Amino acid sequence: MLPAPANDPAPLLIRCGYEIALRCERPTPLVCRLSIHDDRRDDMRMEAFSVSPPVPVSYFRDLYGNRCLRLTAPAGELTLRGDATVADDGRFDPDCRDARELPVAELPDDCLEYLSGSRYCETDRLSQVAWDMFGGLAPGWGRVRAICDFVHHHLRFDYTQARATRTAYEAFHERVGVCRDYAHLALTLCRCLNIPARYVNGHLGDIGVPPAPEPMDFCAWIEVFLDGRWHTFDPRNNVPRIGRVVIARGRDAVDVPMVHSFGPHTLTAFRVWTEET
Repeated sequence: MLPAPANDPAPLLIRCGYEIALRCERPTPLVCRLSIHDDRRDDMRMEAFSVSPPVPVSYFRDLYGNRCLRLTAPAGELTLRGDATVADDGRFDPDCRDARELPVAELPDDCLEYLSGSRYCETDRLSQVAWDMFGGLAPGWGRVRAICDFVHHHLRFDYTQARATRTAYEAFHERVGVCRDYAHLALTLCRCLNIPARYVNGHLGDIGVPPAPEPMDFCAWIEVFLDGRWHTFDPRNNVPRIGRVVIARGRDAVDVPMVHSFGPHTLTAFRVWTEET
């Protein structure tokens, strides 16, 4: 991992949004997790949403507190568009290298589910690997950092190899994936060591770093519970970044699909933007 950059923050505004077009053969219910998470409500300077053609929409909170949009897509084309401006303090992800792991007996009740296996995170199949590789390291921030360093170098990032069904165990052996695969493998290895870890998706622009050559997309990273609070780790990028805007959190990607359709649909257009204004 590269050393953390000097942090002389300057407040900034981040514009982030999306345009997603779907085609359905028949009316199809949808649940979408695309809204910026409530923990950034105080930072919101503007937020707009539209759906074309206009259809009735409603909102609810899921089990993890994520804001969900509910609607029924008509037969034919449907376009979802969101645009927001968020104030940010301009700080890089904090480095809390003295943060310690808590024994399971001292963990809050709501952390315990983030120790168990889930759809994409097979703790049973990777437990021995995790203990063999990282069990001898000193518990705490440094051990989580070592896990993320390993995942960052073990996997090769390749959009053309993306697969919606790839699990952490499969990513470990295939050694390729996209950001969600990096997140799944890292949080699974943490859970195997009794460190609570959860999946996060959201916006992450190229602020303070050279622009990536690939088209802008949503991003996935993880949060790990150390010393009484959740800390951000990003095994895909593996360097401190500026301006993360969380959309949703869950056990893994199965809990936070951007668009969950209760019937077949075809994605016809997809565009995401995240940039400093």
